[in-house]
Amino acid sequence: MVVTRDQIVQWLSTTAAVMQENKAYLTELDSPIGDADHGINMDRGFRKVLEKLPEVADKDIGNILKTTGMTLISSVGGASGPLYGTFFMRGGMAVDSKEELTGDDLATMLQAAVDGLIQRGRAQAGDKTMVDAWLPALKVLREALDKDGEDTLTALGEAVAAAEQGMKDTIPLQAKKGRASYLGERSIGHQDPGATSSYLMLKALNDTLAS
Repeated sequence: MVVTRDQIVQWLSTTAAVMQENKAYLTELDSPIGDADHGINMDRGFRKVLEKLPEVADKDIGNILKTTGMTLISSVGGASGPLYGTFFMRGGMAVDSKEELTGDDLATMLQAAVDGLIQRGRAQAGDKTMVDAWLPALKVLREALDKDGEDTLTALGEAVAAAEQGMKDTIPLQAKKGRASYLGERSIGHQDPGATSSYLMLKALNDTLAS
């Protein structure tokens, strides 16, 4: 299967709805280890993205994603704006001028986006950040796409399951990056809100392509 420009626009719209729906949940997760604003910030940022989408819905996928990134950087406070903004900007650059994406294109886009996250936030696996959801998801996606007969949607579904597990695996970790790292051992026992919003975003992509 190929991923169309309209599906990318729908993914972003669905993500906005998901962030609004999970605003209180994400903020609750952020309360004991952050500034208690992750859900609020993600909802605000994607509301702004929704406002921008009609202006770029007829552009290429790279343009749409880069506009999303710039919008998040300018409208989201805290660390989430620059991180997710970089995610979408780098992802957009990797698929510049494309009108549709193959499974490999999608994996390349997400890899570039996550590389941007890592470069911007300087986080590694096990640091209790959004990277802990994305890295296992990417690994599974690539492995699944490399299998004979594994279609993009099946591969993406497996990646979502890996992201969910990565999100849950942040609970016993001690944070080494971001606001939560200031708490030291007190950060242990809490699910990372950034890993959670990352999982929700990837699941929204899968749900969009499956509908």
